[in-house]
Amino acid sequence: MTKGEPVDEPSAGSTLAVETRGLTKRYRGGQLAVDGLDLLVPRGSVFGFLGPNGSGKTTTIRMLMGLIEPTSGAARLLGAAMPAASRQVLPKVGALIEGPALYGFLSGRDNLVRYDAADPTADPRTRAARVGTALDRVGLTAASAKKARAYSLGMKQRLGLAAALLQPRELLILDEPTNGLDPQGMREIRTLVRELADDGITVFLSSHLLDEIEQVCTHAAVMAQGRLITQGTVADLAAGTRGRLAVTTPDTADAVRILKEYGVTDLVVAGDRITGEAPTSHLPDAEPLDLAEINAALVQTGVRVRGFGTERASLEDAFVALTGEGFDVVG
Repeated sequence: MTKGEPVDEPSAGSTLAVETRGLTKRYRGGQLAVDGLDLLVPRGSVFGFLGPNGSGKTTTIRMLMGLIEPTSGAARLLGAAMPAASRQVLPKVGALIEGPALYGFLSGRDNLVRYDAADPTADPRTRAARVGTALDRVGLTAASAKKARAYSLGMKQRLGLAAALLQPRELLILDEPTNGLDPQGMREIRTLVRELADDGITVFLSSHLLDEIEQVCTHAAVMAQGRLITQGTVADLAAGTRGRLAVTTPDTADAVRILKEYGVTDLVVAGDRITGEAPTSHLPDAEPLDLAEINAALVQTGVRVRGFGTERASLEDAFVALTGEGFDVVG
């Protein structure tokens, strides 16, 4: 049992890979790192876990994995209560938290042999086959004889994923798996995550790279100051945010002047393209402003409008709207 006030236990429904109710962590000295978290991660999803610095993401992951004890609340992984069911559940869960711990003087293959040998449930008679399958899955078979210290950062991340996949997993928890990678390394990890999801593995992915989350995740949750701000499908989160107004014109100076007069803010000019935050109305207490009114004003003042419309809102737009912070954050 966790400490603190009792809460309703999450349901043991098979449709959720991760479920928390009122999950809370308060450190000594009173710091509240996670405050009453109610998280729902559907089975089979690629779930992006987002939040600014200090939002409680890593603390949440540590509680889910049983690395630290919650102050109060309840959590289930794969339908079983944690941490009581750790021995039953954790063999079905792979994790890569804060980067892989590797022996640099050993080859990639020998590192995996060490990991596998440390697993009391692993049959030593089939160890070589498990290691070979894991290396193949992450695309490291050809480099398996190289010393780990000679691996690139992306290769080390993939080797860490191979370690997490030595046994069949139903849930994979990844904490910033693309942190520090170059674009090619990011693409490799993104492709691997998609392949794992196609195999039916639920992937819980903590990241500050919203573009990566938007490309690979089906669902997401946003944390801020230890609290859950929102959660749902990535498409729904983006759809709930108004996109930016975009105007294409060779007369950018005149266009900017008119747009400012109509209350458009955060104007950005790039070549012949202007973007900005459209106002809700032109006058106080007025009805929401019809964007056609802005377009007409531009044309009437002689601005040559070659393109006018609202961009599709991105997950980054939704994140900024919800947290008030930029997208390149960690926590």
